[in-house]
Formats: sequence, structure tokens, C-alpha cells
Amino acid sequence: MKQVSILFTLLFTLLVNAQTTNSGKITTKAIDSLAGNRTKTIEGVIIVGKKAIVENKIDKIIYNVANDVTSQSGAAIDVLRKVPQVTVDADGNVELQGNPNVRFLINGKPSSIFGNSLADALASIPASQIKSIEAVTSPGAKYDAQGTGGIINIVLNESKVKGINGIVNASAGTRFETGSVNLNFRNNDFSLNAFFSGNAQLKSRTPFSQDRISHSATNETRLLQNGYTDFQRHGYRTGLGFDWSINKTNTLSGSVSYNDFANKSIGLINQEQYITDFSNSSEQSIIGYRNSVNRSSVNSIDGNLSYRKTFKKEGQELTADYVVSYGSPNSNYLQTQSLTGGLSPYNGISGQNPGTDYTHNLSIDYVQPINDKITLEMGTKAILQHITNATDVNVLDPVSGQYLSDPFQSYHLKYDMGVYAAYLSSSLKLFNWLDVRAGARYEYTTVKIDYQNTHIPAYSLLVPSFILSHKFESGETVKLAYTRRVERPEYSELNPFLNFSDPHNITTGNPGLKPEIGDNMELGYNKNFSNGANLSLTLTERINSQDLKQITTFYPIYTVNGTDYTNVSVTSRDNIGKEYNSGGIVSGSVPFFNNKLNIRGNMMVFHRYIVSDYFGNVDMGVRYRLNLNMNYQFPKDVMLEMFGNYNSAAKNIQGKNPQSITYSIAARKQFWNKKASIGITATNPFNRYIKQVTTVDTNDYSSYSVRELPLRSFGISFSYKFGKMDFKKEKDISNDYLNGASQGN
Repeated sequence: MKQVSILFTLLFTLLVNAQTTNSGKITTKAIDSLAGNRTKTIEGVIIVGKKAIVENKIDKIIYNVANDVTSQSGAAIDVLRKVPQVTVDADGNVELQGNPNVRFLINGKPSSIFGNSLADALASIPASQIKSIEAVTSPGAKYDAQGTGGIINIVLNESKVKGINGIVNASAGTRFETGSVNLNFRNNDFSLNAFFSGNAQLKSRTPFSQDRISHSATNETRLLQNGYTDFQRHGYRTGLGFDWSINKTNTLSGSVSYNDFANKSIGLINQEQYITDFSNSSEQSIIGYRNSVNRSSVNSIDGNLSYRKTFKKEGQELTADYVVSYGSPNSNYLQTQSLTGGLSPYNGISGQNPGTDYTHNLSIDYVQPINDKITLEMGTKAILQHITNATDVNVLDPVSGQYLSDPFQSYHLKYDMGVYAAYLSSSLKLFNWLDVRAGARYEYTTVKIDYQNTHIPAYSLLVPSFILSHKFESGETVKLAYTRRVERPEYSELNPFLNFSDPHNITTGNPGLKPEIGDNMELGYNKNFSNGANLSLTLTERINSQDLKQITTFYPIYTVNGTDYTNVSVTSRDNIGKEYNSGGIVSGSVPFFNNKLNIRGNMMVFHRYIVSDYFGNVDMGVRYRLNLNMNYQFPKDVMLEMFGNYNSAAKNIQGKNPQSITYSIAARKQFWNKKASIGITATNPFNRYIKQVTTVDTNDYSSYSVRELPLRSFGISFSYKFGKMDFKKEKDISNDYLNGASQGN
């Protein structure tokens, strides 16, 4: 009986491991432990397994961050550069399949931290805390329709093993410093987890220059600017979560987290302005400099409570979710302009922009299997968002040297949005050959903005979607997918706050924006080879109506509530017409030398064409992105990895965005029975700066700007896992806000 018990336990252990890894083995130490222990709980067992870094599911790409050496000392923004079909530029702007309107989630749930500054939010999440990143390119009817580009879900680390365990991570470097602690406790029916993480981007200097020429009917103005900006960022996150299996059919789970991050930039810009009067060919020059300080911060609390009810029939279940998020974003600036040799500034302005962001999400979902081939799913959801914003502007009085309140530029803004949705979808197999997922989602949106001369009527949207797929016995999968999506303008895009930190280049929001509607089609092919290699081919067509684009408009005189500003360009987003984005994506991985060497690559090519009543028909040309990753497993648990990424320059509606090249080299050594590891990482070690050239061209305005981004960095990281493990089979009690779509195919 002892031998039978040991054999049964070994078999069960292998089955559990096979569900979570592509390959795995039980060490001899584990076998010895099993042979000498008759108790039901198995302790001290070590699993050696490695899940594929990139997994291709029927509706998404999963990037398993835990197996990525070069990102362990970085942040979420660094990991995203490696995810197939995702593009990240040097400023942290993210695109999915060439579309920048991406819906971001954490553990399948929305968070207010993404509403103020996406780049800050992604830089605040340490890579060491991320389990995986899911790029959902073909969201079904269960998903919220928000995000014409798709959904990116950041899944944080968790532990489902019994007992007390955890992991500690720390990294230090020339540009970034991070630290995190994860603690987990689980018994038969209850689990508790807690985490804390902190991060800092050390002060770095970015040189900047601009050559700008503007025309009017009476004169021409040339503005030359050059100088630098010192930038730094810091933040921390902490939270607590639980899972409680009340009985065999009822489960309750919840979590609460607190997020805090901020950034600051201090700039000194030399200015030369030359004004030519066409009437008499005279030239006037204004030579001086500008000092500026910009600060931005956000504090937010996210909470969720989930209930799950299962029934006797396998697959039948009812779930209810409540997600709440409260954020308090705040931004402010101060800028002064002085003449060369002047004793005091002749111009100055400061602005404060505090606000609040409340969001409530309530949803109910039900799954009903009809038979072995057909499953129906349905649900309802309500999203309620309330935003307040207060803008206080003070203008310098050169005579007294005091900043006086400007009531004409100060205002209060209230924004309320409600989204009410219902969906019905089905999964079925036709002719024992074709897998079908089809459904429709209806969303009704109400928007109210308490701002002058602004009214947005309520609107409804029907969101159909389907995925047709077939998996061949040879390991090949072919799919055809279609989905409709919507891009509702975010808070920062609607907020009419005028940022005068550079009074010649003002940025603002547009409260009159309409939602962008996207129709996305995808044809995909995936092949898994017996040696572990993988090949994926994808053709995409994305058509955006009421397309949202960033537009720059030049004003010889720009009047704000009675105050005149001269020689000003104003940048904000607007609906310009319709964009056609056609592309092809190739990605794959190949192992060599018994899986010791693995090479992964990804190439994306997109062509964009715009039809606009304002700009006419514009061929935006072709842009592409390439990346290559190589890692090699040396003896004694040493791994070396190299990664390179290239984003081509891209034409936009009024000019051209810059190209970028990033590369990194990393090594990691595991020790203490693989419970601990130490790694080193070098990013762009041979180039101190990345040169970024941005151009803007309109009928009366042209600009040539150069920034040199300091991306070179060196870092060292340390990780340590502690605690016990056992193999009591755990019931899957996760209640994904994405309604189970993470199960893939």
C-alpha cells in the first residue's frame, strides 16, 4: 500500500504540474521526500518547470514575464516593448497592432492610475511583480468595448500553494531603483496575499532644441529654442487581497490597493525670436531664456469584491463583481521668461490643476452549457464615472513681482459618464471541425460636462464580434476574427486645462471630442513544431471612424479670456475623419542545442491611409517594428539574454514622429536551490542618448524639434523566494473581471 500511495501521489503531482507548465520534472530530492513521508501533505517538493515566454491564444498573446531575464530590474513599460504586436516609443506611448487607443487593466480590472498619465502608471509597476501581460487583440462580447486598439491586461504575481510563502525583489541602477515584497498565506479554504513595491527613476537630463518658423499675412517669426529638462519620477504601490471558498459551490474574493506616484521636471531653455515685418522688411529680435517647473502626481485606491456560484452541471456558473476606484490626480506648472541681462522676469504664469476621479463598475455574468458543443454566456454591466477638476491660474505682475490670480483663466469642471451594457455570446463547434465564438454587446453611454458651450448627447453602440478557428492535428491553428470597439476620450484628453509651461507651445484638452469607432478584422495562422519552435502569421485591417488624432494649430495671437498670447501653437486631440490601418505581423521562436539556446523574433509592418474632410486624403506611408531576443542557458543555472528593438519613424497627419532603437544585455545566476537569483542588466550601454527628431508642418507653421533621451543604464537585481509548498489540488477560484476570457483556447 505504501508503494501504491507513493505512485498515486507522484502521478497526481505530475498532473498538477502539467496543467501549469509546458514541461516539467520532479527532482530526485522530491522523490526522496515522497518515499519517506506517509502524510497527506507533501512539503519541501521542488518543481523544475519552464512555461513558454510567449503563448499564442485564440484571442490574445500572453507574455510570461517571470521567465524574462532582462526585464526583472525594469518596469511594466520595459516589458511591454517585448510583447509581440505591441509597440512602445521612447516616451512610453503604447500601441497594439498599430493602434494607440488601448484599454489597460490590472488583474483584469480597471484602475484610475491609468487616467492621468499612462507612462507614469506603467513606470510605477515593477517588472518583478508581474506574472504575465496579456495583449487581447480580438476581444469578445464579454469584454468592455472601450479601446479600439484592444486590451492589455497586466497580471500580477500570486501564489496558489498551501502554507506561507513569498518573494522579495530589489534592484538598483544608474537610472532606476525598485523594490518589492509579496507575501502569501493559504490553507484549505482561505488565502490571503499582501504586497508592497516602490520605484524611482533617478534624475536624468534631456537636451532639447527647436527651430520653428511661422507665417501670417504681415510678418514671419522664427523661434529658436535650446536647453534641457531634468526629469525624475518615483512611486509606490501596496495592497491586500483574499480568496474564500465558503463551500463547494460558493466563493468570495476581494482586494484593495493603494497607489501613489509622482514626477517632476525642471527646464532651462534659451530663446531667440526674430520677427520680420513684410511691410518694411525690418527685423525685431527678442533674446532671453525661460525657466519652467512641472509636477504631476496621482493617489488612488482600487477595490473589488467578487462572488462566484457554481452548479451541479459542469461549466454552469454565476458571477457578480463590484469594482471601485478613487483617484486624486494633480498637476501644476510654473514658468518665467526673462530677457538676457534682465534683472527680473518680464513674463510669468503658474497653474494648479487638482481633481478627483471616482469610478464604480458593477457586473453580473452567467454561463449555461447547453451540451458538449454549445455554451451560452450572458451578462449586464454598469460603469459610473464622476470627475471633478479645478484650475487656478496666477499671472506675474512684472512691476510688483507678485503672482496675481487670473479669474478669467480659472474655472471648475465636472464630468459624469455612465455606460450601461448587456451582452449575449455563445461558443460552439460546427461540423466537428469549426470552433465558433460569436456574440453581441450593447452599450448605452451618457456624458455630461459642466463646461461652457459643451454638450455631448447620449449615444448607443452595438458591438458584434466573432472568432472562427480550427486546430489541425498537425498542431496548426487558423482563425478569422472580427470585433467592433469604441474609444471614449479619457479625462486628460477632455480636460481643457491650458498648460503654459512653454508659452509658445501650449497643450490642452478638448471637451468636445466624440468617441472613435473601430472595426477590426484579423486573419491568423499559428504553428507549433515538435521541437518546441513556434510560428505565427497575422494579417490585420483596422478601420477607425471619427478617428482621434493630435492636432497642432498656430495662432499669431491667442486670446484666453481677455489675455493675449503671441506666436503660439496649441496642441490637442480632435476627430479628423476615418483611418484605414492595414498590417502584417510575423513572430516566432526557435530552440537550439536541446533548448539551451532560444531565439524569438517579431516583425510588424503597417500602412495607414486617412480620409478627412479637413485634411483631405492622406497616405501616411508604411511603418514597421522589429525586435529580436536571444537567451542561452549555461551550466550551473546561469542564463545570458540579449534583446534589441527598432521602431521606424512614422508619418503623422501634420509631420513625422521619430524612430527609436533600444537594446539590452542581461545575465542571471540562480543559487540556494533556485530560491534566489542575482542578475545584471545593461540598456543601450554604447549610446548615452537616443536622438528623437519630430517635425510638424502646416500651411502657416513648421517646426523641427530634437530631443536626446538618456536611456543608457546599468543595473543589478536580487530575488529571493521563501516559504513552504505542497500539492493539495486547489480549486480555481479566480474570478476574472474579463469574464473568463483569459482561459484562451
